[in-house]
Parts: sequence; C-alpha cells; structure tokens
Amino acid sequence: MRARRYTVILADRSTGLVRRFTLSLRPAIAICLAVASLPILMGLGARWKAEYAIDQLRAANTALEVENASYRSATGELTSQIQSLEGVVDDLGTRANLDPAAASAIRKLPAAIRQRAVGGPMATSVLSSVLTTSLTSPEDTFGALRDLLQGLESRLNFVRHDVERREALASATPSIWPTRGGLTGFFGGRSDPFTGEPAYHQGIDISTEKGQAVFATADGVVETASYSGDYGNLVVVNHAFGLSTRFGHLSAFGVKPGQSVKRGDILGYVGSTGRSTGAHLHYEILVNGRLINPLQLLAQPAAR
Repeated sequence: MRARRYTVILADRSTGLVRRFTLSLRPAIAICLAVASLPILMGLGARWKAEYAIDQLRAANTALEVENASYRSATGELTSQIQSLEGVVDDLGTRANLDPAAASAIRKLPAAIRQRAVGGPMATSVLSSVLTTSLTSPEDTFGALRDLLQGLESRLNFVRHDVERREALASATPSIWPTRGGLTGFFGGRSDPFTGEPAYHQGIDISTEKGQAVFATADGVVETASYSGDYGNLVVVNHAFGLSTRFGHLSAFGVKPGQSVKRGDILGYVGSTGRSTGAHLHYEILVNGRLINPLQLLAQPAAR
C-alpha cells in the first residue's frame, strides 16, 4: 500500500503566484509531534535539573549538620578541658595559701595562668590572642586551642608533680618533737653515764615521766617494734626519701611492724628499758643509713 501524499497550495493573490508543497502523511505527523513535544521536553529537563540541584543542596545541608555536630562536640570537649585546667589552677592556688612549696611552684607558671591561681581571672588575654589570629577555618581554631591547652596542661602537670613531690617530702621529714619533756642528752660526744668514759651519743635524750606518749615525727611505715639490746623496747619507722627514725627505751608499744603511721600518731610510751638510767626517750634520725643531729629538723612541739 502506497503512503498517502498531500499537496499544500499557497497562492499569492496580488501576484497570482502559486506554490505547491507535497508532503507524506507520516513525516508530517512526526514533525508536528516533534514541534508539540519540544516544550514538554524542555519542561521535563528543567524539572530534572531543579530536582538534582535540590538533592545536592540536601546532601550539602546534611554534611553541614554533621560538621556542626562535630564542632559542637569538639567545643564541649575543649570547654571541659578548660574547666579541668581551671580546677587544677584553683587547686594550686589554694595550696599556695597553705604551703610555701606550692607557692614556689606557682611562680613557674605563665603570668596569665599565675594570675588565675592567685585569685585573678582566667588567662583571657592568652585565649583572646589565639582567637583573634588569622585562622582560616574552624579546624585551625580548634587546632590552635588544643595546642594551647596541651601546652598549659604540660606546664600544670609539671607544677603539680613538683608540688606533690614537695608535699610528700614534707610529710616524710621528721619535724615535731617525739614527746613532751626536757632535753637532757645531746647528739655527739659525751661521757658515758655508766662508766664516765668518753662516748658518742647517736641521738638525743628527752627526759619525762614514764608512760608519756611517744609520737611519730613524720609519715611512714613501722619497720620494728620489739626489744633490741641497749635500746630496750625499740620502734623504728621508715619514711620516704631514705629517712628513718628510732625511738628507744619504751615502756610499751602502740604499733606493730608493717603498720602505716601519720605524723602525730602514738608509737608507744616512755620508759627505761634497756641500757638506761631513768625514764626518758632516746630519739635518732637517719638519712640513707647515716645518723644526723635530730635538732636540725625538730622545729615544732609534739602534736598531742
């Protein structure tokens, strides 16, 4: 079957010119459909482009929300670190009011942090100088803050360690009188009370009534609480940093070997056991096994 053909005649009335156009049906329909569908296709393309742009915006928005959540978390972490450091500084400041060693350690801190430790505001000038620098992104800001906090934390840890070590040394140093009474025997050369011959006295003697309490002169651990020859009933306390103390001629014990004691705890009671001429306490201090004069460290009366 032959395809149908149509002839379109265009006539110009003024000139009488006639033009004829012969068209096949199918190509004509195809052209008409193409012309009619063009606006529809353009509309669909615009719609698909808009939907793609919206999807991109949604993805960017989701990424920003995740990033903002990360920044909020990082900010919270930094805030906690700052509060923790402020607590450390405040604690050091409190210690400085009670302990000269802590005050000496405080002086090693940067000026802005030291101001906080003695009651001033936090180191706002330091933080402000960091925040006002030309940082190109939030990552740069958080990185700078973390570097600052790590530096401060390192300095504070050093100071805290120094303070704690000084406190430990102070706690381990024998510094109070071991009992109440009068000083009757000095450290060093003297005449032997039994023979009258020259002798060397390894500690000091404190004369007092029998049964008077004998106190630990520093924190430590009891090494010995037993009878020991010329010392009679003897208590030996080991302290940190190579320090130890001996308490001789006791009438009774108040502690046992291995027991931890604090400065001022009762170790026993004054007596006259062993090589003794009367009720008194014989007291010695050793540093790394070597005897020293106890009067070099005794600065306070007995705690009780």
